[in-house]
Amino acid sequence: MPSKKVISYICIILGAILQGVAMAVFLFPHNIPSGGAAGLAILINYWLQLPLGLSLWIVNFAFLVLALKYFGYTWTFRTMFSVTITSVTVSLITSNLNSGGLSSFWLDLLSGGILFGIGVGLLIRNGASSGGMVIPALMIANYKGTSPGRAMLWLNFFIFLLTATVIELPIVIYAIICQSISTNIIDFIYHLKLPYTYSPTLGWRKK
Repeated sequence: MPSKKVISYICIILGAILQGVAMAVFLFPHNIPSGGAAGLAILINYWLQLPLGLSLWIVNFAFLVLALKYFGYTWTFRTMFSVTITSVTVSLITSNLNSGGLSSFWLDLLSGGILFGIGVGLLIRNGASSGGMVIPALMIANYKGTSPGRAMLWLNFFIFLLTATVIELPIVIYAIICQSISTNIIDFIYHLKLPYTYSPTLGWRKK
């Protein structure tokens, strides 16, 4: 039988792929941001006139530095590993997918929110994250003793409201709906008693 560590990395890979599929197949074709990190990048791009790619890199780099100090090297490495897999998944799909979504808009929104929630939930349960706003959400959840999905929802909700000043309001509303779906699934997985996963306590966050 594979060791718990091997199974944990398999879950991380699966979670990262599901997250990438949710973004590339269901959300991005409809211009729906997958989280608050993208919203912060849009704001930095608007306020400082920096390229959007550079703005997104700055946001994620800042959160990874914060994660390294707070969660330690192992957790940060797992997060960087998952982010890389997600990025490769998105790149492979977007380079081969020519249509905008696979079905109706609302079905795509629902499917994207569900898959994204499952992916991030698997990452969190296995000592990693998807980067971005999940990092401060986990910090707040640990400090307040609450679930990470709820913290993530409120953080992203606030950021999406700010981005409403620079992007179309319907997109912001769709993003909030998507986050409501995904964060509820994240909390559901977070509280499940799953075999071969890290316990959702401070123990797996130590260096």
